[in-house]
Amino acid sequence: MPSGNVGNRGIGTVLFNMIKHEGYLRPMRGMGTVIIGAGPAHALYFASYEHLKQKISHQTPLNMTVSSGVAGCVSTIIHDAIMTPTDVVKQRLQMSNSPYNGILNCVSSIWRTEGLGAFYRSYMVQLFMNAPFQIVHFMTYEYCQNFLNPDRIYNPLYHMISGGVAGGLAAAITTPLDVCKTLLNTQTTNVRVEGLFRAVTTVYTLGGPGGFFRGMVARVLYQMPSTAISWTTYEFFKFVLMKKSNISDDRPPPPPPPVNSTLINEKITKKTSVRCDLPVASRSRIYSHYTVRDDGSKGQQF
Repeated sequence: MPSGNVGNRGIGTVLFNMIKHEGYLRPMRGMGTVIIGAGPAHALYFASYEHLKQKISHQTPLNMTVSSGVAGCVSTIIHDAIMTPTDVVKQRLQMSNSPYNGILNCVSSIWRTEGLGAFYRSYMVQLFMNAPFQIVHFMTYEYCQNFLNPDRIYNPLYHMISGGVAGGLAAAITTPLDVCKTLLNTQTTNVRVEGLFRAVTTVYTLGGPGGFFRGMVARVLYQMPSTAISWTTYEFFKFVLMKKSNISDDRPPPPPPPVNSTLINEKITKKTSVRCDLPVASRSRIYSHYTVRDDGSKGQQF
């Protein structure tokens, strides 16, 4: 369970008390973990997403919006395999009165006291949560793009708006699952909650139906700029790389290599052998009349 008792305090009160008691940099704890994990996770995520989206849309009767949702859902499996341990460390560092001094201290402490499984304790819950999140996220983004940018030209404003709306809507819908995931990630050794069902019952027991939506505003406020920046950055590099590729493809083909004159001369000057099946007595007379020289040219013509 998370340390400390937040009661019914809002975002502003929690943030004020956090800075007051633990310093101005306290809200930034865990940011380094996100930076380390987000790079490779998002690289694999978007690469697999683009590949699967094109494959599904071209080889199935599904339209591009639905294909994007399916591709995003499948890509989540790869993404979450990297980000789940990252989230565990980040959330342990962000707990109220966290006992960890930094990333390495947190990782070594979890490994030593709880084992490798602690980093993936919420992996299935993460997939169960992120699958609907990514379906809503990508389908909403494609829908917004079809509405705002039907020609699919590069427009940072449209990409930012579409990404922000998609991320905010997906975050709001999946907040109950995120609460359960956070409970599994932040529990300590003296309090054990195993599995999604136990997490759901624990949240309901402690907070009632409203407990599943605690932190929804903070989650939406975090996801909207995050997904807006993510999509804008992704579309920018995609535009630059595709433009560079098109310039390369439009270049005329290179001229054929020049003929190697040395090779031709070698063929011409190569000694030519002639087989003659005439009787021996007739050969000298024929050879004296028709000759073949070593330089390849003939003697008298027939």
